[in-house]
Amino acid sequence: MLVATMQLDNRIFGLDAQILLQVLFQAVSIFIIFMFASKLLLDPVRKILEERKQRVLNEQAEAASNLEEAKRYKDEYDVKLKEIDKTAEQILSDARTKALKREDEIVADAKIEADRIIDAAHAEAELEKKRVKDEVKQEMISVASLMSEKIVAASIDADKQNALIEQTLEEIGDDTWLS
Repeated sequence: MLVATMQLDNRIFGLDAQILLQVLFQAVSIFIIFMFASKLLLDPVRKILEERKQRVLNEQAEAASNLEEAKRYKDEYDVKLKEIDKTAEQILSDARTKALKREDEIVADAKIEADRIIDAAHAEAELEKKRVKDEVKQEMISVASLMSEKIVAASIDADKQNALIEQTLEEIGDDTWLS
């Protein structure tokens, strides 16, 4: 047997049924180990990667949504700013209009007050004129009384009396009565 074993040993690579069965058994074992390792190790990794991919997609969608919302808020803000500018301009315009109206009212009131003061001054001048006239009349009455005393004292007749009255009236003059 030694010879037979030696003959077998002279071969470099001997393919017999046992080696083929061992190779087949090792291949099936490696495949089972690979499947088991794939289920045990690769599935959780795939699951983690898929979750991460989904989270990234969700964050991108949320970012796009936030961007759209920010654009919408910006547009609303711009519209509100324009409305505020219009409102401010309207308020300023109303204030200017009210100020001009108030200015016109003040000027009208001042004119009315000036007219009232002028009328009061005219009335006061008229009163002063009347007072002066009354004083002149009083003066004439006193002159007339003095004249009548003189007439009575002189016992003159009616013609002389009329002449004296005419002379007195001429001395006083028409201007005194008209002013």
